Formats: sequence, C-alpha cells, structure tokens
Amino acid sequence: MGGVPLSDPPAPRLGSRRQAVLQSLRQSPEALAVVDVAALTELHPNTARFHLDALAAHGLAVRTVETRTSPGRPRVLYVARAEALSQRSYGLLAEMLAGLAAAAGDAREAAVATGRSWGRHLVERPSAEGGLDAGLAVDALHRVFEDIGFQPETSTEGGTVSLRLRHCPFLEVATRHPEVVCGMHLGIMQGVLDELGGTAVAESLDPFVTPRVCVAQVRRASTP
Repeated sequence: MGGVPLSDPPAPRLGSRRQAVLQSLRQSPEALAVVDVAALTELHPNTARFHLDALAAHGLAVRTVETRTSPGRPRVLYVARAEALSQRSYGLLAEMLAGLAAAAGDAREAAVATGRSWGRHLVERPSAEGGLDAGLAVDALHRVFEDIGFQPETSTEGGTVSLRLRHCPFLEVATRHPEVVCGMHLGIMQGVLDELGGTAVAESLDPFVTPRVCVAQVRRASTP
C-alpha cells in the first residue's frame, strides 16, 4: 500500500453547478436548507443535495441540523466556510472501501450496479413521454460529469458519441482499483441516461487510454 496518501489534497476545481451552489451559501447571511439552495440555483433538490454534500465532504461547507422550538422534523442546513477546520482522510477511506469491494465476488458488476443506482438520483426525470432526445440526454450527461469534476469533452463519429474524461477526481484510487471505480463511473452514466428516458445508452468505458484520460462510448438507443 505504499504511496497511498493518508490525508486529502486540496479540493479539486469545482464544476459550474457546484461553484454556483457554493456561491449561494457564501452570499447568504444565514444557513440554507436544500430547497433554498435549489431555488437560488434553479437545480433539482436532489442535485442540490448532491453538490451540498460534496462541498461538505471537501470542507467547503458545514452541515448542521436546525434547532426547532415547535413540533416537526428539523431541517438539515448548510453554511459555507472558507477552509477546512480539520484534516480529512477521505482518500484513505476510499482506498480501503475500494479494496473491500474488489475482494468481494464480481466487483465490477457490483460497482456498475451501484453507480447505476446513484446515477438515477443525479438528474431529474423528464416530464415528456419518451424521455429526452438522445442529443439532449448526452448534453445532460456531460453536465453531470463536469459537475463531478471530470472535465469531459465530447466528440461524435457516426452514431457514437465519445466522452473523454480528462480529469479523474478519484485518480489515485482508480489506478489501483479500476474494476471498482471505473465500473461505478460507467454505472453512473447508465443510471443518468436511464433516468432521462433511455434514448441514449452508455456502452463502455475504457479506463486510462492515456495515463490520465478515460473514454466512454455512448450511442443512440435502438428503437423497438
């Protein structure tokens, strides 16, 4: 396990949506609930919660529970902070969890299934019957992976879209456990596209076609 960092590096560059969520916290004179941030940023509450929890994990926000003086479930509130107040070791935790997953049965299949489940929570299901057009679904997938921090680039050849992921936020763990981490990323793509109506399909994710770039292949779904 030599070379595994015991504490986390500085937070990665934020995507546009996560930056907007952080900005809404910084501009607010009081703590905000998920619905407040969703309204300010025009994001779905599930998406806002995802970014808020990520900001809290990176030490850029603090999550608290409101104190109520009347009956009812207390809300979870978030406030911004300029820097982490204590050291975080999520990199080490991720390494241990990935190692645990890799040792249990078909690690890749389980990782894809887990990612697919999470991917469904990262977008809002379209109201239109039949889902989004395949091109719009790919655009939405691009935004999700941009927000996570992958710095994606898309190119189209024939009926296939190549999604180049130029920055892996989980690089250190992914290089040691690609079957788990990259499998989960493929699952997230599949879950996002399924939730948007299944008009596009993530067929594959080739890890590390260069030392720092992975490439996913997405195609339009076959019509019945």
